[in-house]
Amino acid sequence: MDAGAQKLRVAIAGATGYAGQELLRILARHPGVTLTTAMSSGTTSKPRSMPALNHIWDNPIVPLDLDRLTAEADFVFLALPEAIAAKIVPSLLKKECRVIDLSGAFRIRNNEQRRQWYPETVDFPKGVVYALPERHRDHMRLARVLACPGCYPTAALLALEPLAAAGLIEEPIIIDAKSGLSGAGKTPSDRTHFSENHGSVAAYGVFSHRHGPEIIQELQKSVIFVPHLVPLNRGILETIYVKLRPATSAKQIEETLKTAYADAPFVRLTGEMLPEIKNVAYTNFCDLGWVVDEATQSAVLVSCLDNLIKGAAGQAVQNLNIVAGFDERTGLL
Repeated sequence: MDAGAQKLRVAIAGATGYAGQELLRILARHPGVTLTTAMSSGTTSKPRSMPALNHIWDNPIVPLDLDRLTAEADFVFLALPEAIAAKIVPSLLKKECRVIDLSGAFRIRNNEQRRQWYPETVDFPKGVVYALPERHRDHMRLARVLACPGCYPTAALLALEPLAAAGLIEEPIIIDAKSGLSGAGKTPSDRTHFSENHGSVAAYGVFSHRHGPEIIQELQKSVIFVPHLVPLNRGILETIYVKLRPATSAKQIEETLKTAYADAPFVRLTGEMLPEIKNVAYTNFCDLGWVVDEATQSAVLVSCLDNLIKGAAGQAVQNLNIVAGFDERTGLL
């Protein structure tokens, strides 16, 4: 970027959560922005410091203040619970702020579906774009609200969308997804307690996880999505089973994915060397591998990413880079 260019003013609401802290860590060092303020998700909380971010961001995390947010930022990042994001986005838009939302409040476009999964989202403003950067760059540039995909859908859609668009896969699609515990958020629960998870793996949310409808919305195909919690701090690995269209070759799968991601700096294609969480942790990369059995016209795709970076904060900053005209990799490599 031009060293003399004026920096964008950005702010974060929800900076004390896992994804919010990652946003703070990335944006405080981003050369194209000035991070003006970082706020918690509550209006009555006391200012607090973040010891892990000393010498990266030394200012306190202050209570949520809409007037200050709108006065001090051109882009506002929201790492808030869905109900709070749904409530404040209309006010932010009235003040001409552009919003990059990490919550699920504005991901579902169908009104009936949204009422089921995100009932707090009463208003669905104009200018909302589902912002999966590798697939929706051209639609994002003028968006007023960038609705960042969920962590599970990001891994699934990066693997499946190019193949679905090329007509190479048939229904149903089975997604066996495993996530580290930070994907459940910072608020503790019985399910995320160390003693409940250490040494165990558990399926949850079968046919009732809100990321399932999100994946179906984008693919427009039938999907069976089963998430699992695994005893890791972070990371997602999805093993995806698909039936191929008759006469589809392994070469077609490979060429389709290579073409789709030829200019995608954060998607790494590993082919038959299937990816692992340890290779993507703490990065904005999604690693994607696959194995094709032409005899049965079946394929297994393995998609792997860090749920807090590529699945949340890193992807949000990648979206900012695209709409602001920065190199897509700025602040992320």
